[in-house]
Amino acid sequence: MRFQLALAAAAAAFPSASAFAPTPSQSHARSTSTSALRMADGDTVTLGIFGGGTVGGGIVEILNKKKAYFKQLTGKNIEVKKVCVRDASKPRDFALPEGCSIVTSYDDILNDDGIDMAVEVMGGTTDAKDVVVSALQKGKSVVTANKALIAADLSEIEALVDSLEDDAQFRYEAAVCGGIPIIRSMQSDFVGDEIQLMSGIINGCTNFMLTAMDRDGKSYDEALSQASDLGYAEADPTLDVGGFDARSKLKILMRLAYGIDVDEEEITCRGITELTKIDFEYAKTLGGTIKLLGVAEKTDGGHVSAYVSPCYVTNDDPLASVSGATNAIEVISDNLVSSIYIGQGAGRYPTANSCINDIVALAKGDTTPLPFNPASDTTFANNYESVFFLRLNYRDQVGITRQVGEVCEKHGVSIHSILQNPIAKSQESAFAIVTEKVEYAAILKVIADIEALNWCKGKPFYMPVLREDWQERL
Repeated sequence: MRFQLALAAAAAAFPSASAFAPTPSQSHARSTSTSALRMADGDTVTLGIFGGGTVGGGIVEILNKKKAYFKQLTGKNIEVKKVCVRDASKPRDFALPEGCSIVTSYDDILNDDGIDMAVEVMGGTTDAKDVVVSALQKGKSVVTANKALIAADLSEIEALVDSLEDDAQFRYEAAVCGGIPIIRSMQSDFVGDEIQLMSGIINGCTNFMLTAMDRDGKSYDEALSQASDLGYAEADPTLDVGGFDARSKLKILMRLAYGIDVDEEEITCRGITELTKIDFEYAKTLGGTIKLLGVAEKTDGGHVSAYVSPCYVTNDDPLASVSGATNAIEVISDNLVSSIYIGQGAGRYPTANSCINDIVALAKGDTTPLPFNPASDTTFANNYESVFFLRLNYRDQVGITRQVGEVCEKHGVSIHSILQNPIAKSQESAFAIVTEKVEYAAILKVIADIEALNWCKGKPFYMPVLREDWQERL
């Protein structure tokens, strides 16, 4: 009800069409399901695309290039009828197909009963939400690449799709990991299986930066500057380097894998801003490297735990060799054991390709009543267990290792090993600790107590070790 009232208020606040403004129709009663019927029975499927930028242009280009092939594959002509943009006078880097027009009002697509499918690739969580909801309510199927929208409003979107009385569908393959078909796989390939663990490199910008820091010896700032120059990092890279983009994707994957809808804020999230060259030196000493991972795991007690964090991985781990802006996800399950998905996680054509896959599937008549898979009664545990790596910067004095041992003992943390590389500069004095498997909550207590000691310089850095059997992999 609150969702519907909010939409009604939004519609009332924008009673007339304006340039690329939220102007879905004031009436939320769906028009007849003529769009769904036409898509099922006619020989043409018509699209309205919201967003004529990088991804929107890629979709148009692929549809133009493979028009004849798609006709053979689906038995239908797939035509782009309208593209809604903010500025109609802005030059486009793609050619409009014959009969397609550029529009600037959402309602030009939403109120057009001749359009079967709405493709939302404009981004954001406000206008995009209005467009997606209105399109579904008017009987149009929706294809979106908007992970932020889905992560923020998954339960509301799910309730709306469930309430629809026609054949309107909701598809979002491009929302997680761009060109990797992980959503479709989660919906179809694990239905008879039980997923125990998901771990993945699910943000291209940070993986590019970590590759530069590890392979090329760059500092964090140097790696970020290079990522910005190449277009991998936004003007404000906080969502990427802070781990928040990865957290949104992980939330969606958790719903598909475990049937739970977790508040994003409940998922522990740490980015890469605290990483230094010293951490990579110690990782190499240990025979591995560092990756920013999204991890979700079913615990022995039947709960699900999850986190986004830099992680130590051994060099022979399947995720260790994934470099640059590439994404990769490993799914460990009872039946399939280990399934690894790797590919381009962003970009014009990888993302557009996933949108095209959804569009073609809908044109073929593919339907699913549960786009997020069935819900479950599994509970989320805001804690997890792991081996941990700690890096402690220090002022030299007697008794440091003794005090560290006492703090760890106080909180039930067993130390596996202590490492210290040769020190070139006094300001870089640091040593590292690897613990035995322990709860995350205990590590936080250890970190807080060590930071309070007078020899500790700054907040200690910590990260989980991905595999409990990491030593056996060396």
